[in-house]
Amino acid sequence: MGRRARLGLVLCLAALWAGGLAAADEEGNQDESLESKTLSAEDQVKDHSTGTRVVAGQIFLESGKSDSQSEDEENFHSQEEEKENLLEELNSLEMSNLLNKDLEEAEVQSPVLTAIGGTADGEPCHFPFLFMEKEYAECTADGREDGRLWCATTYDYKKDQKWGFCETEEQSNKRRQMQEAEDVYQTGMKILNESSKKAQKKEAYQYLLKAADMNHTKAMEKVSYALLFGDYLKQNIQSSKELFEKLTEEGSPKGQMALGFLYASGLGVNSSQAKALVYYTFGALGGNLIAHMILGYRYWAGIGVLQSCESALTHYRLVANHVASDISLTGGTVVQRIRLADEVENPGMASGMLEEDLIQYYQFLAEKGDVQAQVGLGQLHLHGGRGVEQNHQRAFEYFNQAANAGNSHAMAFLGKMYSEGSDVVPQSNETALQYFKKAADMGNPVGQSGLGMAYLYGRGVPVNYELALKYFQKAAEQGWVDGQLQLGSMYYNGIGVKRDYKQALKYFNLASQGGHILAFYNLAQMHATGTGVMRSCHTAVELFKNVCERGRWSERLMTAYNSYKDGDSNSAVVQYLLLAEQGYEVAQSNAAFILDQKASIVGENETYPRALLHWNRAASQGYTVARIKLGDYHFYGFGTDVDYETAFIHYRLASEQQHSAQAMFNLGYMHEKGLGIKQDIHLAKRFYDMAAEASPDAQVPVFLALCKLGVIYSLQYVREINIRELFSHIDMDQLLGPEWDLYLMTIIALLLGTIIAYRQRQHQAIPRPAGLRPAVPQQEPPPEHQPPQ
Repeated sequence: MGRRARLGLVLCLAALWAGGLAAADEEGNQDESLESKTLSAEDQVKDHSTGTRVVAGQIFLESGKSDSQSEDEENFHSQEEEKENLLEELNSLEMSNLLNKDLEEAEVQSPVLTAIGGTADGEPCHFPFLFMEKEYAECTADGREDGRLWCATTYDYKKDQKWGFCETEEQSNKRRQMQEAEDVYQTGMKILNESSKKAQKKEAYQYLLKAADMNHTKAMEKVSYALLFGDYLKQNIQSSKELFEKLTEEGSPKGQMALGFLYASGLGVNSSQAKALVYYTFGALGGNLIAHMILGYRYWAGIGVLQSCESALTHYRLVANHVASDISLTGGTVVQRIRLADEVENPGMASGMLEEDLIQYYQFLAEKGDVQAQVGLGQLHLHGGRGVEQNHQRAFEYFNQAANAGNSHAMAFLGKMYSEGSDVVPQSNETALQYFKKAADMGNPVGQSGLGMAYLYGRGVPVNYELALKYFQKAAEQGWVDGQLQLGSMYYNGIGVKRDYKQALKYFNLASQGGHILAFYNLAQMHATGTGVMRSCHTAVELFKNVCERGRWSERLMTAYNSYKDGDSNSAVVQYLLLAEQGYEVAQSNAAFILDQKASIVGENETYPRALLHWNRAASQGYTVARIKLGDYHFYGFGTDVDYETAFIHYRLASEQQHSAQAMFNLGYMHEKGLGIKQDIHLAKRFYDMAAEASPDAQVPVFLALCKLGVIYSLQYVREINIRELFSHIDMDQLLGPEWDLYLMTIIALLLGTIIAYRQRQHQAIPRPAGLRPAVPQQEPPPEHQPPQ
């Protein structure tokens, strides 16, 4: 007992020491638990300071410590050394023996497989064992036609013939069934990934359906989402719900997140935000990134939970780390954000989508040797977007044609493709370097930036920070975002230059204006940790949210849009609703727009209230049309009671914050009629004038409204005054002079004379007929020439 008491004392001291280290280390390494992906060792920059990480060519510090924190680190390290010395004093030989003995006693023995049946029933399996001149370190099905696993209980099976099964017949059947399901699943996934035709994808889902019926978890996840969205399977919310419930029971994070979505949106179940929050939380704990993103938005906007910027920051930063680590040097896919309401309101406005005829025209130009068309199509296929799918093979072909014609931009992009490597283009630093040099010699900023990357990371050339800095500066001077980003990175980490957070902030801001995802990410890290700027949780969350919305799940925005264009509103609205839960403003407004048109997937009495909810969320993120829609819903009583005062507030917000001409016009009308506000014709005219100034399209309706307002004002003025009193106060002698009656009589006489003279002249001008002539009837055209009736 005494020895165990001393052992307990040592363990307590060790725990206290470890706890002290953890508490001291918690603040300095706040981001460490969130950083889950790094590049390979060959891509790391040599001689970097401790804590530096590289993501897709972007260097940044894990903890983002400023220079003032280095002294705290030194003090921390000295405290750490003192604690280590204390532990060494306690860790005497006696204590070491006690610890070792206790660990030996507490050591858990690994489970031993016992043979079932055979010639050695109940005996432990012997690993390795020899069978057919081959050693086996685990159970095998070799030598058996039924595929059942077995093992030998002695080393040499041939000599001793001692064996038994490793599993019961029931376990064997279940294992073989799961193996069959896995084979079917892999067949379906192979067809799905290798084909682009809709018929082949439908065939792939038939394989996945079969695997799902065999309780294959991944197949059930794919099938359940396909049933939810109507992807290559007929949409069936109820069937998808049953699969999600089954997956949730098995602990699938994807199933938990999806079930949370169903409860949040009230699809197939009664809406319950409490249950939704529970399932979202379980999904996030299981590592589902979409669940983390949904929770981040909910904490940021205070939906179903108390608003908490720090909680939102935690969730968004975790997702942003994954998104940033997936960004390649050629950049991520383009996120196409198309608002359905804007398309309807402004049908002539470009949505950003390229028409098929226009794409064919550019392809025709490219085939005829137009270099600019070749480069444009190459970039379009490299990144995807605007209605064009990502296709590296076609991008490579177009760039190759333009590069052979001497285009520096195409050379630089070929360098980027070779530098990164893909299924189409094998990775080759040497080839990439050749293209970068050719492009850089011609003054191309993309080539200069690529050459800077090569010198920074030693890809095909020795590491040279001075040359890297030189080429990045040249690219940045020409406004190329990659050059600006890498310059900011070098200043942030003090690589090749003196560490300067202000310069880093400057270049990150410039790169973010060009839309570079990693620039947003690095700015978010700086604002989150207060590095080089005042710490701002709100700014950091908004920047991290921007990064998260560039993840691969954003591709569903285009899938939902295509579903809507194909006439499948139910599929589109469900997809938009899930994206709306993730915080996409464009998805919130599009979901509300479709619900506003009475989507059949939702009950008729629920469309307006649900649309109102999503218009409200979109408006809170700054969308002007959504704010006006909120005013309209309260004005007309759609999904809520008629409330002119609330409508007036929404119109005023849209007018003051977004300078909306429509909102100003509506405010003018409400002031004119006295709805929700005291009637004031002067203020009504002011708002009408402001609407005309804000938008040329408002000038015609404003002119009509002002004409009506003028008539109303005149009638109101006449009604308010007494006409008899008006005439009694008029002095004609003062107004027209003392002989005003003579003037009036003269004018009347002249008018009468003019009328008489005009009538006499008209009477004389009528000719008298000399005689009657028979009327000549008009000949009708022949029947065949008659005009159609």
